Amino acid sequence: MLDHAHSLLKQHYGYDSFRPGQEAIITNVMNGNRTMGIMPTGGGKSICYQIPSLIVPGLTIVISPLISLMKDQVDELNELGISSTFINSSLSNREVNERITMMQLGQYRLVYIAPERLDGNSFLQALSGLEVSLIAIDEAHCLSQWGHDFRPSYMRIPELIQKLKGKPKVLALTATSTPEVTVDICQALDIHPDYVVQTGFARENLSFHILKGQDRDAYIKDYILRNRNASGIIYAATRKEVERLVEFLKTLNISVGKYHGGMSNEEREEMQEKFVYDQLQVMVATNAFGMGINKSNVRFVIHYQLPRNIESYYQEAGRAGRDGEKSECILLFSPQDIRIQQFLIEQTNMSEDRKENEYRKLQAMTNYCHTESCLQSYILSYFGDRADSPCGKCGNCNDDRESEDVTREAQMVFSCVKRMKERFGKTLVAQVLIGSSVKKITGVGLPPPLHLWVNEKSYSKRCESVY
Repeated sequence: MLDHAHSLLKQHYGYDSFRPGQEAIITNVMNGNRTMGIMPTGGGKSICYQIPSLIVPGLTIVISPLISLMKDQVDELNELGISSTFINSSLSNREVNERITMMQLGQYRLVYIAPERLDGNSFLQALSGLEVSLIAIDEAHCLSQWGHDFRPSYMRIPELIQKLKGKPKVLALTATSTPEVTVDICQALDIHPDYVVQTGFARENLSFHILKGQDRDAYIKDYILRNRNASGIIYAATRKEVERLVEFLKTLNISVGKYHGGMSNEEREEMQEKFVYDQLQVMVATNAFGMGINKSNVRFVIHYQLPRNIESYYQEAGRAGRDGEKSECILLFSPQDIRIQQFLIEQTNMSEDRKENEYRKLQAMTNYCHTESCLQSYILSYFGDRADSPCGKCGNCNDDRESEDVTREAQMVFSCVKRMKERFGKTLVAQVLIGSSVKKITGVGLPPPLHLWVNEKSYSKRCESVY
């Protein structure tokens, strides 16, 4: 069986050997064991169901929320001589019916479907009587309500499996699953822990960086002009910010595209194709873009604003370097981004429990931005993985700044805030500290300028009294 899998790998994909985890997953699936595969973005999850689909008789159903990915993968599979199609909301009713008819006639080895197809009975009825050999669930974290992208439609997958005649093989795949989410998925799909294959979350070719207090537009301008030949993605939190950044980059004569939920399917598809085929250097997008995008040579991913959680961040950052070449993942952090994400959480219709969970995830994301330890190690720890040593290439590992004791300066600041009765903001506090004599300070009875009291003998006692 494995010899057959290796020959198919060589025949259709041109590879001489499987990547880590692929062979173990394929072996489990072919032996009839319900399996979960946890592999980093770019780790080759799709081969784990595409190869079995060529070995087992009957149809392989791939459930995925990634509508943008389906067309790319189907086009690629058909070019490789593997008959496949997709059924999702981008098709007309006539096109859907035509493809279902072809499916029933046995014309396809693989059919990709969006999870929303399971919300109605018509598709389930179309599958009745067919020999479905394998159900592959991509982005399986969507099955857990504690995951970062829960989709209620995914909850109908166990029902689908039960309704199909025979016992189809089951494979769940994801790149981002915390230990809690993994347990949730295994319980929902009846997967034994022995058949969970986790290859590790580390991406050795990626370097992570967090930049604080930057003029973000100035940084992006400088970075992109220094990397004129590099393809990259810039993620922004809102559609409005995407539109603004696109206009900004156009003034620099950058070939730039945009992608967000406010665009039509045709516009998004056009932009994605131009980016995939290197007609655009930079794509500016919300998180609606890029999940599973079939483009290997993305050299940088810049997050213009703080993402909501580590899972989303690592998945989006993982668009970089899928060809194994060195690539950069840069996050431009500003504390005000936290408030934007809090607002977006509040606008959702999630239950209070799920909102609470989202706030916990946001806090973990914020902690990542403030950690002084290895950034890759922090991410691995979040996913229950362990780094044997610091990565040696992230912004924190290569930070050559020297520690400096600023206790005395901090005491001055806190003492000044206390003397101002904690009534004023940072601007006025700073003006007092630098000895400004602006009218607002002298007119409302604020403390004298810092130089008049900072050298008093009683200064240390003043500071101590603050605490």
